Amino acid sequence: MKLTSIALTAAAATVAVAQPHNHAHRHLHEHKQRAVTMTTYAASPTAYVYLLDGQEISAEEVCDGLQDNALKFVDGSDPGVCSSSAAASTSISVAVPTTTPAVPTTAAAEPTTTSEAPTTSSAAASSSGPAEFYQAPASSSSASASEAPSSSSASAAPSASASASVSSSGTGISAPFPDGQLSCSQFPSDYGAVALDYLGLGGWSGLQAVTIAGGFVNHIVTGVSGDTCREGMMCSYACPPGYQKAQWPSTQGSTGQSVGGLSCSGGVLRLTNPSLSSTLCIAGVGGVQATNKASGVVAICRTDYPGTESETIPVELQAGETEALAVPDAATYYTWEGKSTSAQYYLNPIGYPASKACQWGSPGTPLGNYAPINFGVGASGGVTWLSIFQNSPTTSAQYEGTVELQGNLSGSCKYQNGQYCSSTGCNSNGCTVSVISGTATYVISS
Repeated sequence: MKLTSIALTAAAATVAVAQPHNHAHRHLHEHKQRAVTMTTYAASPTAYVYLLDGQEISAEEVCDGLQDNALKFVDGSDPGVCSSSAAASTSISVAVPTTTPAVPTTAAAEPTTTSEAPTTSSAAASSSGPAEFYQAPASSSSASASEAPSSSSASAAPSASASASVSSSGTGISAPFPDGQLSCSQFPSDYGAVALDYLGLGGWSGLQAVTIAGGFVNHIVTGVSGDTCREGMMCSYACPPGYQKAQWPSTQGSTGQSVGGLSCSGGVLRLTNPSLSSTLCIAGVGGVQATNKASGVVAICRTDYPGTESETIPVELQAGETEALAVPDAATYYTWEGKSTSAQYYLNPIGYPASKACQWGSPGTPLGNYAPINFGVGASGGVTWLSIFQNSPTTSAQYEGTVELQGNLSGSCKYQNGQYCSSTGCNSNGCTVSVISGTATYVISS
C-alpha cells in the first residue's frame, strides 16, 4: 500500500473567494486551448494520513470540515477524498485551521502560454472549471450550466458616483432595454452599458461568435480588435462601478465555457436573460468599495464573466477617488453546473489607466491577466466575503504598493512587500475576511 500525505489548511490561511482562473475555482483566460492539472495516482492502493495540529483525526472529521468550508487543500488539488468511492479508503493530512472564516474553492487549472490577444475559444474537451465559483452547490442540487437565475441580485444600490457615470443623454441604467428594437451596430449606452472604445470592438467588452448544437454551445470564436457585433454573436458589455451585467443565455458551453451578453439575431439586439432583469445592468449586493490613496491612477479590472473571461470590465480610480465594486449574490447570479459564482478583479500597477490595463496582457508586463494581485468578492448566505491574493501561478511579480481591507470585518487582511498578512500571520498566497457590518474598503496606497 502506498502511503501519501496531502496537506489541507483552513481556506482563509491561503486564498479563498474568487480566486484567479488559474487558481482554485477558475479556468484560465486562455481563449485557444485549455489544459487542466490532473492528479494522478499509482495503480496500487493509496492511503492518506489525516492530521490536525499534528494529531491524527478521523476521515469523518476531515470530510465534515470540507463540507462546512472550514478546510481546503493547500495546493488546490482535491483527490476526491470525501467522495462516495474514496472516503472509505483514503485520508489526508490537515494543517492548522485559522479563526478567519473560509470560503470554498475548487481544483486549479494549469495555464497555457500565450503572448497574443485571444482569437478563439476552443470547444475541445476539457475538465477545466469555469471562472470564479463557490464549490458549494446552489440551492437546487440539479442546477446545470444551462439554467439561468430567476431574480435580481440588486439588494443594495451602489454609491451615487456609479449612477453619475452613465450617459445622461439616454434613458439611463434603470430603463428596460428595448428587446429586439436596436440594430446590432448600435451600442446600447443609453441603457447603462459603458462603451470601452479602447478595445476596438465597437464599445463592447467582448464578442463571441457561437455555434449551438444539442442544446449547448459547442464552438466559440472570440472577437478581436476591429470586429463588431454581428449576426450570430453574443455581444458582452461593461456596466458602471457597483453594477454588473444582467444578460447571459441559458445555453452555455458544452465543456464549461461561459457565454454572456446580448445576442445579435435578425440584425437586432435581444435580451438573453429577461427572467433575471429587463435591464442590462443590475446592482451588486453593495457594501464594498475601493479607494485610491496612491499618487497615480489605479485600474481594477473585473473578469467579463459569463463571457469571454478577459479582464475587460474597468473600475478606474484617479488619486483620491473611491468607487463601488460590484459583488454578486451567490443565490441569484450566474451559476455554472449548479455552482454559484463570485467576482474576480485584477489590481494593476499604479500609474496605468484602464485603457492600458483592462485588456488581455502578455508575459513580462504586469497588466491585465498578468497583474500581480487579485481581489475576490462574493456574497453567500447573507455574508460578503473579500480576499486579496497573489495572481499565481500566472505571475510571480510583486505589487509595488500596499493594499488593505478596512471596515468592520471578521479579521484583518493586508498586502505589503510581497506578504499577505492577517491576524494569524503572513504568507505569500493571500488572505480572506468577511464583512460584519457597514462598508468594507480596499485601500490602495503607494
